Amino acid sequence: MATLEIKDLRVSVATDDGPKEILKGVDLTVRAGETHAIMGPNGSGKSTLSYAVAGHPKYEVTGGTVTLDGEDVLEMSVDERARAGLFLAMQYPVEVPGVSMSNFLRTAATAVRGEAPKLRTWVKEVKESMKELEIDPAFAERSVNEGFSGGEKKRHEILQLALLNPKIAILDETDSGLDVDALRVVSEGVSRFRASGESGVLLITHYTRILRHITPDFVHVFAGGRIVESGGSELADQLEAEGYVKYTGAAEAAGV
Repeated sequence: MATLEIKDLRVSVATDDGPKEILKGVDLTVRAGETHAIMGPNGSGKSTLSYAVAGHPKYEVTGGTVTLDGEDVLEMSVDERARAGLFLAMQYPVEVPGVSMSNFLRTAATAVRGEAPKLRTWVKEVKESMKELEIDPAFAERSVNEGFSGGEKKRHEILQLALLNPKIAILDETDSGLDVDALRVVSEGVSRFRASGESGVLLITHYTRILRHITPDFVHVFAGGRIVESGGSELADQLEAEGYVKYTGAAEAAGV
């Protein structure tokens, strides 16, 4: 059973005034079959958590540990983390001009699986996944994300998720910028991925609207660079009704 374990994680970023600590001791465990939602206001450190775990060089880990199935994630390069089974769906997927989606996907699958997928079965696999996500087949020959709308970029992130089948998927505000139809399609894609129960999902979001489609097992409130409260899906309903004020106030009172 896949397990991502984060203990006392502390992360800083460089600023003109010197290093600024963003994460101030995060503890979180995500196991296969579990869906964890992280909610919190802007600037609370939610996206920093996702990028630090994925290995973005902008974020310096100054303390704590991150392990995947007991292996030290922080000692791995970015590509090693991906091959080990970590997946990050970015809030703002980047464009890669000159690289077709089809080539990108097959190259990524080859790296993760350790061998190139057989072409005949691979083409069928991609077509089926694209159909489920209501993606025009013509997009396969377009450059990665180039000229894509926000919704199209997010669908392609979930297409990668389906084809790479990671152990742990970190979805950073996958619902941002989506209209009602795109939100439905993306949510259904995430639900299909987690249906096997063999992978864990860490879903980062500001809003509860995606949680109406994807019911989390656990909800965590992020404020001041750490998790300040955890609960079940009912906690998301509470946040929808009351907002984050009591948590941000508590974080300020604690000096974080």
